[in-house]
Amino acid sequence: MMRYRELTRPFVLLLVVAALLCAGVALSAKTEASVSGVGPMAAPSPSPTPRREELPQDSDEVVKFDTNLTNIFFTAADKNKRFISDLKAEDIRVLEDGQQQEIFTFQTNIDLPLSLAILIDTSASEERTLPDEKAAARAFLENVLRGNKDEAAIVSFTGETTLEQGFTGSVDRLRRAIDRVEFVPPSGYIGGGVVVNGTPPISGTNQSIAGSTAIWDAVWATAEELISASAEHTRRAIILLTDGDDTSSRMKIHDAIERAQKADALIYAIGIGDRYTFNVDEGSLRKIAEATGGRAYFPRHERDLNDAFTQIQRDLREQYLVAYSPSNKARDGSYRRIEIQLVNPALRQQNLKLNYRTGYFAKTANPETPGRKRVQD
Repeated sequence: MMRYRELTRPFVLLLVVAALLCAGVALSAKTEASVSGVGPMAAPSPSPTPRREELPQDSDEVVKFDTNLTNIFFTAADKNKRFISDLKAEDIRVLEDGQQQEIFTFQTNIDLPLSLAILIDTSASEERTLPDEKAAARAFLENVLRGNKDEAAIVSFTGETTLEQGFTGSVDRLRRAIDRVEFVPPSGYIGGGVVVNGTPPISGTNQSIAGSTAIWDAVWATAEELISASAEHTRRAIILLTDGDDTSSRMKIHDAIERAQKADALIYAIGIGDRYTFNVDEGSLRKIAEATGGRAYFPRHERDLNDAFTQIQRDLREQYLVAYSPSNKARDGSYRRIEIQLVNPALRQQNLKLNYRTGYFAKTANPETPGRKRVQD
């Protein structure tokens, strides 16, 4: 029996092991069944990407520009210089180098943030009129500038260009800068004016004496070094107060026009000066204004000067925006001529005046550095 007993003991052990294995399999099956009841476990997912409308937006309302479109601002006025604000896209057509373009966007009353540079001629021809110019410029900025949205800079010039105040939205700073602008008497001049403090010139040169006038150098330097670096997505404009009599510029008027066009800046020229002693070159001022999409004004009295600033303010605020994708896709930096034509017969009979820049420079493969972001003071 002992022998048998020796044989059955391992058999019992085997039965125990088998039972344990069966129990383990059953437990495993039960566990799998329990897991399968809730489905397979999903892998951890990252935080959801916010929807586009949930992303934070800038507080300032700006027009979003499509970089593949050419944007042209224009104004319309009747023969009495009253602004026309009810044009529609079907009333016009746009030509580039003589080829009609398909209009993608047409908007009215575009009210963009403004980046303005006021250029003040302080040469001898401005001695009598400078106080009125300064008063009108101060009133203009006080009326037009919204400190949380717009910005302006003050520049004076004779034979060199001087930055009196860089871009700021502070009317107080701009007012103080205008107050600092004074008539600069030429060497040997007999009069009551004093020389302005030695603010460093933004052109970096001292190529002329105080008695000369370098208008086109001043416009070129302002467009190149100031306007081009102004805030992005703003309406850029240069307001030029001078008699238009350039005596010492190294740049030519076409150089100043081209640089302003590349900076996408309008030029509003106010032809003013001592008409009893000096002449006002209306032809040159009209040329530089119209070529950049601005206007030229020739006030005879203080009221005319204030009216000119009022019209400039309306021009900048009450504009149409037309945008198109050029049929010429070459990014060659070439100059493209623009023409906006009225096609509505009734409007054509009214002899409306459309004011816009006459052309632009195409983009290149290596575009210029974009302007800075608007920084509040």
